[in-house]
Amino acid sequence: MGTRGPVPKRSTQRRRRNADGVPDISPPPATLVEAPQLDFPAHQLAADWYASLAESGQAQFFEPSDWQAARLLAYDLTRHLNAGRVSAQMTAALWSAMGDLLTTEAARRRVRLEIDRDSGDEDDQAAGVVAILDDYRRALSDDTG
Repeated sequence: MGTRGPVPKRSTQRRRRNADGVPDISPPPATLVEAPQLDFPAHQLAADWYASLAESGQAQFFEPSDWQAARLLAYDLTRHLNAGRVSAQMTAALWSAMGDLLTTEAARRRVRLEIDRDSGDEDDQAAGVVAILDDYRRALSDDTG
């Protein structure tokens, strides 16, 4: 996973699409892991951030350890927001941890994961289709047939 340099362009904006080949990503598991409840009084912003993870497209790839990392991050974010004093170092650490959970488009692009919500089909929009998986499926069907 590249973490340095400029954020890669979306696949639809790249000129050399043939350079990447088959994406090195596996399809999501058949059963989704449900997000555990926050069992502490979270700051409203931290609770909203945590709740938004379950609605995000990348949540279909989350394992139980990812949800526990998100809970810990929500706890630290609550402590940071309730402290009354903003720490630049803590903000940077929280932002980095959020990036590890792929909560920003830049972080998802770096691992070549694109969530396409503008597909036109209402069912696909609601599900948050992961565009890279469609490429993966097409590549697999081309290889087998």
